Amino acid sequence: MSGRPGGVFHLRDGCVVAVESPGAPGPEARLLRSGRVSGEQWAELLRESGGTRWPEAGLVAHGYAGAAQLRVVCMMAMQDAAFAVVAGDVEACDPLDAAFEPYAPVALGEAPGRLLQDAARKLAAVAALPQPVRPDRERPVPAAVPDEIREQLPAQQQELLAHADGRRTARDIAFATGLGAYTVTVGMARMLGEGLLELPDEPDSAAPVTVRIPPTGALRQRPPAAASAMDPMVFSALASAVADGESPAPEPRQLPGLLPEATAPSLPRREPGVNAPSLPRREPGASGITETLVPERAGASWKGFFRLRHRIWTPDSGA
Repeated sequence: MSGRPGGVFHLRDGCVVAVESPGAPGPEARLLRSGRVSGEQWAELLRESGGTRWPEAGLVAHGYAGAAQLRVVCMMAMQDAAFAVVAGDVEACDPLDAAFEPYAPVALGEAPGRLLQDAARKLAAVAALPQPVRPDRERPVPAAVPDEIREQLPAQQQELLAHADGRRTARDIAFATGLGAYTVTVGMARMLGEGLLELPDEPDSAAPVTVRIPPTGALRQRPPAAASAMDPMVFSALASAVADGESPAPEPRQLPGLLPEATAPSLPRREPGVNAPSLPRREPGASGITETLVPERAGASWKGFFRLRHRIWTPDSGA
């Protein structure tokens, strides 16, 4: 049965002996997630059975489960998988190879009509609840419940509250706890009606990203002769202009390597004259360093100061 989640129905002599679906946990997941068998014990069982997919004889021999219990577990897994297939979307039905053996078949199969009627009855029961949910759709979160009320809840509801984090569906919680998909779906729907769980608001759709592209006519192609970096000769011309007191932004025609002549702005040029600002110049001795360090030899050069520095007496010099 192809669809969402879809599944495989194994028939023998006209009866369904196993149903496997990714929408419901199988017998192995039920035994491991429920804590009846640990992972190490399961690995040891597989080694003893020589790699058998379903080590039924080893489970019974080690006392992990009885033969009747295993038959019940396999029957519940088959019915739960059929419910997951019916509750989802079914697209088509195609026959498979007869050599494809089921994982954990039951000894006495179930009539196909009766199996489908049971799955449809469960689906109708979920739809009749005040807050119906799908096994693979809704992702509830715990509601604001006081601690004293939460402690009085049954163990199964407390387990659902612990796993409902807004990212897991009923199917995900079923695989995490080892419960049936139908059991978790009904429990989740009832807790939603009782106010123990709530569905988060759907996120608003993201606003579309607006990209503003300027019109093509407003863009001009840069001339190939325009340089991407400042030419050394242009830099020298700028330095000379600044040293002479001229404006640091000459006309575009004087600097063909900086701006295209057609797009360069025309800036007013200030001619040098009496009103042109002159660069400040420091007068010799204005800082007073020489007079402060060597007052007896005012006006001495820096070379003399460094020579005098080596003649200064220090306690560790011995002179």
